[in-house]
Amino acid sequence: MTQSNANTSQIGLDAQTESLDSMPITKHLMILRGHLIKMVIAILVLFFALLPFANDTYQLLSEPLRAQLPSTSSMIATDVTATFMAPFKLNFFLAFMIAMPYVLYQIWSFFKPALYQREKKLALPLLIASISLFYIGIAFAYLITLPAILGFFIHVSPETVAPMTDINSYLSFCLKLFVVFGLTFEIPVATLLLIMIGVVSTQDLIEKRRFIIVGCFFVAMFATPPDAISMLMLAIPMWLLFELGLLFGKLIEKRKIPD
Repeated sequence: MTQSNANTSQIGLDAQTESLDSMPITKHLMILRGHLIKMVIAILVLFFALLPFANDTYQLLSEPLRAQLPSTSSMIATDVTATFMAPFKLNFFLAFMIAMPYVLYQIWSFFKPALYQREKKLALPLLIASISLFYIGIAFAYLITLPAILGFFIHVSPETVAPMTDINSYLSFCLKLFVVFGLTFEIPVATLLLIMIGVVSTQDLIEKRRFIIVGCFFVAMFATPPDAISMLMLAIPMWLLFELGLLFGKLIEKRKIPD
């Protein structure tokens, strides 16, 4: 009975694969267009829903900086349109971040028919983990890294210099920091994927650990502002996240070994 069910399932998968292979490229493009339209609509709906709160959102983003500035200093706008464009850009970024789970779900739905059952079971947990880690990385950057970096630069400035940051420059700095940390926190997922598809083994990674640690500091040196605190606050989490991915990779390899 079990063998019959397995054969039936395999026949179904083969038929599905044949159906996908025989589907014309225009049909694939039409399906892809449908998913892309859904993504764009979701982002635009969130964008317009959040637009009335754009200034409040920017106030929240600038809170770490305003808390560090002397009472005689404030943020400035060096461009006439900056007071409108900075909250506008932040609003779009926020709408995209909130819509990301739905966007990734649409991408997953497009590729899902071409995946085998085992790949589907693995892909969904990895997708959820990658989304969660990306959000955790942004939260880490906003709550921990950003205040530390701003505090360092403001307190080392000469007494005769009054720090007044342009709102567009501050927004660009924050968004770059959020993206860098969001991607950095994907390291465990990337490490697991490399191990699962057989590109590397945990033993290979253990042997190359010292080079990977040096690489973490090298990447952090170019991805963060030019100070030791910023570099350490990115390099150390990168290293620890790599070790986390390595740990889960070892567990997966043990499960593959037959008793």
